[in-house]
Amino acid sequence: MNGVWFACVPRRMKHVGRQEMKTARQRIRVTVATTILATAFGSGAGFLLGGGLALRQATHELQKAVKRLIAEQNASLKESFATVNKMRSSPYPYCSDAEVAYFRKLLFQTDYLADGGRMHDGIIDCSAMLGKADLQREPMKPLYSMPGGTNVYRITGPLQVRDQVTFGLQLKDLYVVINSGVGRRLDTDPLPFIMTVRSSSSSKPARLFSTTPEPDDAVFAAEGLARRGKTLYYTRCTPNKLSCMTTHMDLPEALRADNATVKICTLLGAMVGAIFGFLLSVVYRRSRNLEQQLRRAIARDQLRLVYQPIVDLTTKRIVGAEALARWTDEEGFAISPEVFVKLAEVCGFVGALTRLVVRHALRDFGDTLRSHPDFRLSINVAAADLSDPAFLPMLQEGLILSGVKAESLAIEITESSTARQDAAMETIHQLREMGHSVHIDYFGTGYSSLSYLPDLAIDAIKIDKSFTRSVGTHAVNVAILPQILAMAAALKLQVIVEGIETGTQAEFFSSLAKPVLAQGWLFGYPVPAERFHHLLAEDEKQAQAAMATL
Repeated sequence: MNGVWFACVPRRMKHVGRQEMKTARQRIRVTVATTILATAFGSGAGFLLGGGLALRQATHELQKAVKRLIAEQNASLKESFATVNKMRSSPYPYCSDAEVAYFRKLLFQTDYLADGGRMHDGIIDCSAMLGKADLQREPMKPLYSMPGGTNVYRITGPLQVRDQVTFGLQLKDLYVVINSGVGRRLDTDPLPFIMTVRSSSSSKPARLFSTTPEPDDAVFAAEGLARRGKTLYYTRCTPNKLSCMTTHMDLPEALRADNATVKICTLLGAMVGAIFGFLLSVVYRRSRNLEQQLRRAIARDQLRLVYQPIVDLTTKRIVGAEALARWTDEEGFAISPEVFVKLAEVCGFVGALTRLVVRHALRDFGDTLRSHPDFRLSINVAAADLSDPAFLPMLQEGLILSGVKAESLAIEITESSTARQDAAMETIHQLREMGHSVHIDYFGTGYSSLSYLPDLAIDAIKIDKSFTRSVGTHAVNVAILPQILAMAAALKLQVIVEGIETGTQAEFFSSLAKPVLAQGWLFGYPVPAERFHHLLAEDEKQAQAAMATL
């Protein structure tokens, strides 16, 4: 692979291409400019800026945490009330086996609810998950009551969700158990939080749950940012003001955490501007390297897919397409797939790239694949995908969600993928058992010789464009090409020829005894899905017109 320096393997020297040199020069200019500007501010401006940025970041983190908690709480309450309404429509006798099964079916369709059933006077009569056995028979006391007679309970015992904080919501004789967003984030949320409620008879907030032993209750009265001594609080309430979330942060600790600004500003004084600028430029460079950019682009779903037609040379009809990923980095440079796919492989996150391609391809071509059972969409997978235990389940899940049959999706792998890992061969067999056709891409340029071809459990080979370009020349590849075609015919493999750019090349492969499929600029460039669907519609229209003339 040319033109990339892999950040994840810094000891391996890579040739830096023209594109990367432009990026490097741009980063150097940004570093110099940032350092000069930061030095000009001096010690005083640097100190104020560092402290202000640290405080602003701390506030932002508090706001994000509260917003997330409130969103989880609103979603869980909304789902709770909607589910209870459905439970209320139960056509079955009270706590009968049929009613318990009905409740269980409703709960399986929810995101936040762990249980539900019937209860009276704080005693659970039947549970969707536990039935009628092993239920706590002593009445539970509600933590508080909401308007309209709704009670909230702290759930313990067999109905508690693992060791998390679990709440029960009772509306008349029905209840649900909420595995709330609060509970799910106890082990992962970096900030402590407090949940407060107001009962229907009091406007004073009461603490329902807290990750700290003694929070300052005074900050619960109003929404927004508040400061008490060395602690910074941020409170946000639900629209009805009955429930609030408060996150808090130790201010000195927050300031110490931002050592790229505050620590340098306080310790180095007059040097703060220059050092801050230098560190800022280092952070900028590190955040802008290709590996980190590609990771961000995948996480933000910023890659796009284009599709190149695959044509039957006998009929000149479009019979399939190959999905090809495209990426433009944060500096605006279009990065070659040979660069970023190899980068993802070497750095160990090519599986995330493959998931993105599968998701986009099935989304873009779902309707076409469902309505055209003979159409084949090809996607490329890496060697690491074939040994990844999550690959096949991911692929099957995508097909189920999109309603596409496995027969409509062809999997393209390279020769080296099959040779480097024994697990790959087993995955190929499983893919074919699922109904996928498996193609060997770049055939003739990789690991295997022609003698190795019979050992591969595949459906088709894609002849590399280097062989296509040799047609009509005296290149060595011309002598090898007939052997490849003969072997494919003997093994009854479909042949797909890549890189057809001229009529001469198309005529050569059209004249073969065995029909072949073709792909190349002569038949169409890679285009976005919308444009491809237009081409496919035109192709069908022309075919219908031709049939009408017969």
